[in-house]
This record gives sequence, structure tokens and C-alpha cells, in this order.
Amino acid sequence: MADRLSIRSEKPADIDRITQLVEAAFKDHPYGNAKEQLLVSELRDDNALSISLVAEVDENIVGHIAFSRITIDEAFDSWYGLAPVSVDPEFQNRGIGSKLIEHGLTELRNIGAKGCVLVGEPRYYKRFGFKQQAKLFYEGVPKEYFLVQSFSKEIPEGEVKYHPLFSKYG
Repeated sequence: MADRLSIRSEKPADIDRITQLVEAAFKDHPYGNAKEQLLVSELRDDNALSISLVAEVDENIVGHIAFSRITIDEAFDSWYGLAPVSVDPEFQNRGIGSKLIEHGLTELRNIGAKGCVLVGEPRYYKRFGFKQQAKLFYEGVPKEYFLVQSFSKEIPEGEVKYHPLFSKYG
């Protein structure tokens, strides 16, 4: 399947399929809240999706990943948050999510990002270079699940905040 997989930026014609995909991916997810598709849609409507990529197999969208700006101590300093990453349930556990993450991190570097944060399973995300970082924290999330990847040696210090919509759907 790897030879049939392609990743590209979302297009307006993809929006309905992305909404369906994100909803299906999180429908029975133990840590989801079944509102992730609403979060993605509202972030898009607010022009807050800095990077929004789809994964296609045979020209069918089977995955999506979103990155949006975050602030650290109320200031934006070219750091971004990854959330959510979604894969159609019929295509999960085939490496599509990993490819989306890798491609997305490359895109972040290409736009001059300094780093990326996420809330997720440490055992999964450490393979992409994410780790806990005492200098940064995200209120309300256990520190072991708040992970950071700096694209340079510098790591800022302070409280991370995602777009306000994350509070609405968190």
C-alpha cells in the first residue's frame, strides 16, 4: 500500500470527506470526545489551520492531520500544535498516521517553525522525536502526555495554549 499512498495539502473539495473521516476515526476512540471533526471544521473556518494534510490511497482520502499555532506565555514564537491526526478505521495500523506525522513535521520545518507540541501517548510519539519537556506545560494535561519536539537547540519556557477552540471541544 505504501506505493499507493500520497500526502498533500487539503483542498476545498476535501472538506466534507475530512469531516466524515475525523468523525469516524474518533467515534470509538477511548480518549476522543466525538467532537474532533467540529474542532477541525471550526479551526478551518477561523483560518487557524496552519497546515492541513490529507493522505490518499488510490485517490481516496483515508487520513488527515492538522497543525495550528500555539502560544507560549501568551506569545506566538513559531511553535505549533499537532491535533488531531485521524485515519479511517479501515486503514488504521498500516502506517498512514506515521506518514502523516512525518510529512507534517517536515512541512512545519519548511515554514520555519521552531517546534511542535502535542497531547498523546508517549510510547507512540517518541519515535517521531517528541518527548516530555519540563520547561513547557499545558494546563490540565498530565505532564507525561504533553510532548514537545524542538527543531533547534532552544526550548522556550512557559505555559502553552492552543487556539481557544480547543477549550470549547476539549
